[in-house]
Amino acid sequence: MADSASSTPEPHAARAYDVFNGDADGICALHQLRLARPLSAALVTGVKRDISLLERVPRSAGIDVTVLDISLDANHAALVDLLDAGARVVYFDHHAASRAFEHTQLRFVWDDSPDMCTSLLVDRELGGRFRRWAITAAFGDNLDGVARRLAADDGCTANEIDALEALGRILNYNAYGETLADLHVPPDRLYRELHPYDDPLAFIADADCYKALAAGYRADLARVATVEPYWRCEGASVYMLPDASWARRISGVLANRLTQCEPGCSFAVLTECASGAYGVSVRSGDARARPANVLCERFASGGGRRAAAGINRLPADEIEAFLAAFRSYFTGTDPSGRALGPGPDPTQPTHSTETKR
Repeated sequence: MADSASSTPEPHAARAYDVFNGDADGICALHQLRLARPLSAALVTGVKRDISLLERVPRSAGIDVTVLDISLDANHAALVDLLDAGARVVYFDHHAASRAFEHTQLRFVWDDSPDMCTSLLVDRELGGRFRRWAITAAFGDNLDGVARRLAADDGCTANEIDALEALGRILNYNAYGETLADLHVPPDRLYRELHPYDDPLAFIADADCYKALAAGYRADLARVATVEPYWRCEGASVYMLPDASWARRISGVLANRLTQCEPGCSFAVLTECASGAYGVSVRSGDARARPANVLCERFASGGGRRAAAGINRLPADEIEAFLAAFRSYFTGTDPSGRALGPGPDPTQPTHSTETKR
């Protein structure tokens, strides 16, 4: 198990900071970037749902901050403070960014299309130099179709594709938890373990860290195999998981596996936290017409992207409100099954944009 040490650097201890989501996409995005552009930087990261990471970076003139795979909307105030203090920021992301802005010290590379993740944005930036790590991240972000096409174009064999898929799933699985204590390996340590490897297949073959993670993944997957839906109707289902570390670790994997087994259906997985609140993972069966993030943003601490979103902390007394909102949003019916009509149009244009100095 992980220790509880924070990934927050000491104030003014560095002149460069790499700030990244602790999941497969965030880790693989930073890994590609630092293989191509080595830099000694303090690492700032956390569990997957720990996304307000820019608050941990000291406000200081002249520092360089690289941000990968965390929502700009959730970090807007801290980003403004950093820029006002004189920091230089490069920001890669694919989550909703309604509060994006231009600034002479900010380069914002963003694309929120459903078939995009942050590692693919970095792969585009680097001209595909370390593409197999981008493929790994795409698998971890449940972008299987994109990942398989890229892997085939890169000349991967069927066995190699399966290996990259397993690695992506396992790296992503490791990031789910209420605190670092729920994780097998803290994300900053996991990044350091894989960073010596240009080739993810070499990491799979050589690293004891990977073997331990794979064993933990298999054990947790066996536990969740018998979980039945809490609520189901045509096209949508809800699952409830207990207050246990294994359940928090496997919640995202369960949500992704459900979408793979039933394409076109929408799912919510609610996992009880030690505090009594719930973490929520939502997957949309139609990411363009019914983006998952639009539903989750109705609730405090909710957000994400079109295909996959979540609520970091849903109070227990809001569960019924969430279930009603989930059902009406994805099925167009109320709890009695009556049709609600088309409702408001949640669609937004898909954007790809870059602002720079």
